[in-house]
Amino acid sequence: MEFGLFDHLDRNDRPDAQLYRDRIAIVQAAEAAGFRGYHVAEHHMTPLGLAPSPSVYLSAVIQHTSTIRLGPLVYLLPLYHPLRLIEEICMLDQMSDGRLELGVGAGVSPYEVGYYGVGEDKHEVYRETLEVLIKGLTEERLNHEGAHHQFANVPMILKPAQQPMPPLWAGVGSDEGMTFAARHGMNAMGLGPTQRIRHIVEYYREAWTAVAGDAMRAFSPTREPMIGALRQIHVAETDEQAWAEAGPAYQHWYDALNWLWVEHGTNASSNLAPDLKTGVENGAVIVGSPTTVRDAIVAEREATGYNYAVLQFAFGTLTVDQITRALNLFAGEVMPALG
Repeated sequence: MEFGLFDHLDRNDRPDAQLYRDRIAIVQAAEAAGFRGYHVAEHHMTPLGLAPSPSVYLSAVIQHTSTIRLGPLVYLLPLYHPLRLIEEICMLDQMSDGRLELGVGAGVSPYEVGYYGVGEDKHEVYRETLEVLIKGLTEERLNHEGAHHQFANVPMILKPAQQPMPPLWAGVGSDEGMTFAARHGMNAMGLGPTQRIRHIVEYYREAWTAVAGDAMRAFSPTREPMIGALRQIHVAETDEQAWAEAGPAYQHWYDALNWLWVEHGTNASSNLAPDLKTGVENGAVIVGSPTTVRDAIVAEREATGYNYAVLQFAFGTLTVDQITRALNLFAGEVMPALG
């Protein structure tokens, strides 16, 4: 099992400029502790995500790190002109000396992409934009004739450092989405209760084998997929301390997650626990002492078979000191038992 970090960059009670500095310090601590990757969400017009341009934010993170792999999880492809995004991807991969992990998706919130004029055809636009993206990253000249994009003999001057292209990632949920991701040789990341993660792992492995001969797989550098489970986590010296700190932080985060949905008279995904107790009970959140956290991860790994723990240490009102302490406790007392 390997370990990574996930981050919404949800707004907290500190100034936004300080939040960015704090997050970079946390990534540096994760790199020193031996975490494999750092994955950043893209959200718009919501306090849930203050990295609406993952490229801008990651270009700063790159300058303060040297080994940890990093990337968006995910770029919302319907919001991008593919030529611009191809060039940004190449820049980030070159600037990071080949550390980019390239997550792509259509966007979960209809309200966020709707502000950009993207409608019910977002999945169609996503699929075509991904096709253009792969062509542009792997070919000398880009030619494409589609319903949404047309390009003729466009020279691809910039190239990614990783050849033929950086590893692809998808946030997966539906069986159809998992099959599509497997056809393209993507690594996968899921969220939600333990039983949902079990289904994702089982289905994705079956799909990976079933579509092994798909032509799109040829462009992927991934031979065996990483299948990750996103888990919010807080570790402290005792269970009581961990719960006391994580409780208000989780509620603050969940309110930010739900904020834009409430603005539109509805609620966010039922796969996300509305409170800390529910999240811990269904496996989506892990809280406690190092021993409690270790036992929870061991049990879930045995129940699901995922091979990449994607942990969200920073959320809500947790302070930098609390997050860094939790991360170091995890790295020092939990990771050695799970490697």
